[in-house]
This record gives sequence, C-alpha cells and structure tokens, in this order.
Amino acid sequence: MKNKILANLALLMTALIWGLSFVAQRESMDHIGPFTFNAVRSFLGCLSLLPLIFWVKISRPDKRTRRMKRYQHINLARAGIGCGLALFTAMSIQQYCMQYVTAGKAGFITALYIIFVPLIAVLQGKKLEKNIILSVIIAVIGLYFLCYKPGGGFNIYDFFLLIGAFFYGLQILVVNYYSEKVNPIKASCAQFFVVGVMSLLLTAMFEHPTLSGIIDCRVSIFYAGVLTCGVAYTLQIFGQKNTRPVIASLIFSLESVFAVIGGALILGETMVPKEILGCVFMITAVILSNFKLDKKIN
Repeated sequence: MKNKILANLALLMTALIWGLSFVAQRESMDHIGPFTFNAVRSFLGCLSLLPLIFWVKISRPDKRTRRMKRYQHINLARAGIGCGLALFTAMSIQQYCMQYVTAGKAGFITALYIIFVPLIAVLQGKKLEKNIILSVIIAVIGLYFLCYKPGGGFNIYDFFLLIGAFFYGLQILVVNYYSEKVNPIKASCAQFFVVGVMSLLLTAMFEHPTLSGIIDCRVSIFYAGVLTCGVAYTLQIFGQKNTRPVIASLIFSLESVFAVIGGALILGETMVPKEILGCVFMITAVILSNFKLDKKIN
C-alpha cells in the first residue's frame, strides 16, 4: 500500500513537471532551435543522474553474479535504445512544433498518447475495448474544436503534434516492458544519452547554435533538463513499476491541465470558448479511455 501511494505521488509530480515543461519549451524557442534545445536538455538530464547512480553504487554492496550483471546490462542497453529512440522522435516533433503553437494546445494534443497506448497494443495482438473506440471518437471531436480555424483549416503542426503523441505512447509501452528488468535511474540516464546524441546530430545538420542563445534561455533549459528529464522520467519509471497502468494513465492525463494553467499564468496565453470546449472533449476522452464499458471487441 505504501509503495502504491508513493508511486501515485511520483506520477502526479511527473504530470505536474511535464505539464509546466510546455511553458519552458515554448519560451526557449525565442532563443535557440528545437534540436539544440533537446540536445542540451537531454545531456543535462543525463548528467544530473550520474551523481545519484554513483551514490547508489557505493552505498549498496553489489551481490550480483557475473551472469546476472551481464543480463541486466543487456536489458539496460535495450531499454536505453528502445526508450531513447521513441522519446527522441516524440521530443523532436513536439519541440519543433512549439515554435508555432501555444503551450496549452500542445499539452492537450500531446495528452492523446494516453489513448495511443491501448491502440498500439492492438497492433501487438491485444483486443480493442469499446471504451477506446468511444474515446477516439470524442478525441477527434475535441481536436476539431481545438485546432480547426474557420476559413483556415487545421494547422499542419497540430497534426505533427498528434504524431509526436503516438511516439510518446510508444515510449510508455517500452517503459512498461522494461520497468521490472532494469534500474529506473540508469534507464533514464541511458535513454536521455540516446536522445542527446540523436538531437546533436540534427543540430549539426540543421542549426547553428550560439553560446549566448543557450545562456539566454538557461532557466528553461535547466527546468527541461534537470526536472523534466532527470527527475520526471525517473519518477515515471518508478511510478509505473509500482502502480496499475490504469491509475498511471489517469494521473498522466492531468499533464494537459497543468500545461494550460502554466501557459495562462506564466505566458499569458488565452483560449477562445471553442478551444476550451475542445479541451473538455479531449480530457474526457483521455479519462474515458481508462474505464471499461463492456466486453472486448474482436
């Protein structure tokens, strides 16, 4: 019981940090490019975890056998690459789109990864439940109200954010798979090293970062690197290890609410009634996706 309570608190803190991170991401785009931002934040998140990994290593006697160490190292490498590639794709798409959308809208569209999780599971041979079908319909209605502009159609970046949400869902499934096989702190460090390396390659190809630009958004980078990467994703792995996936998904859905609140309070963003209605539909879809209505559909 105690572990479940701590896990749920960890997931709630994760949702809060993730939600407010949209503010940091949006603000940073005034100073540096999206791939530079992701590279710096990821390496910073990776470095922030090294002291903790070292402290755990020296504070606990290592009683593992050589065979057990080899098995864990292999799983750690697989977890780092699998989670890292999915997260790199999601973060790259999302950060690029943050140049053109508000923090609140990005938060709500990204929250659809909660629905993508069971949809991806269907591709793995699992059965689709009716509540998921209804959630998708409601979410599409919500996206229409949130993203459609009369006379202007949908913003292409809204669609890209939806693709990013898919890869966030994929990352969650990979985390679920490896959560019992690897150390959560080491797994977070490994995945952000992968994200950092991949982002650095894109930075070299498409951007020309300057030290002054990075310094100008140092607060946003520190938040996104140390808190969003180093702290929140470690809490995510710990929380998913010790609580039911349904409860975890419900708590994660609050990320979108925190994003809107943060965008309004810190960036002064506003939403018209139609967009607010779209947010209501989308949060309803996210919550409904976690409740069974009846039997599964083949």
